[in-house]
Amino acid sequence: MAGFSGDETAPFFGFLGAAAALVFSCMGAAYGTAKSGVGVASMGVMRPELVMKSIVPVVMAGVLGIYGLIIAVIISTGINPKAKSYYLFDGYAHLSSGLACGLAGLSAGMAIGIVGDAGVRHGVCGSKSWPNLSEIPSHSQFCILVLGANAQQPKLFVGMILILIFAEALALYGLIVGIILSSRAGQSRAE
Repeated sequence: MAGFSGDETAPFFGFLGAAAALVFSCMGAAYGTAKSGVGVASMGVMRPELVMKSIVPVVMAGVLGIYGLIIAVIISTGINPKAKSYYLFDGYAHLSSGLACGLAGLSAGMAIGIVGDAGVRHGVCGSKSWPNLSEIPSHSQFCILVLGANAQQPKLFVGMILILIFAEALALYGLIVGIILSSRAGQSRAE
């Protein structure tokens, strides 16, 4: 291969890291958006005035995809074997960078989705609490569907936001570690 310097298989790992960062972060963002969005939609039936207040988890989940995009761009701009030697060390550094950011984003998205859904949606049937609406018995004639833990108890909003912030911090840790690992690429050999 003319003009190629370094290991020929190394860019595969680098590009795999870029793809992993974007794909896993977007999976977390999609899950968090979908899960908390369903809760917002079901709460909006009973208390439409609280929809904008309860959309915070959806926005926070959407930010996770941006973290993956940032790392994917950093990694992909660092892969140019014709301009600078690209070795397996560099490919592995980029792969670990992408996996760190992507998997942290995926886990944060799952946490945001579950907390966001539970924070805005909650079913009550008689005196028994049913967090999952599909578990409400069909034979019960006196089920009163009360949606929105936030709607039932406004003091829960601050607690929900704090939990969401700490869940979002998990993805931020992955982004920081991903940037540090990505910066290690190119330091394998003195040139």
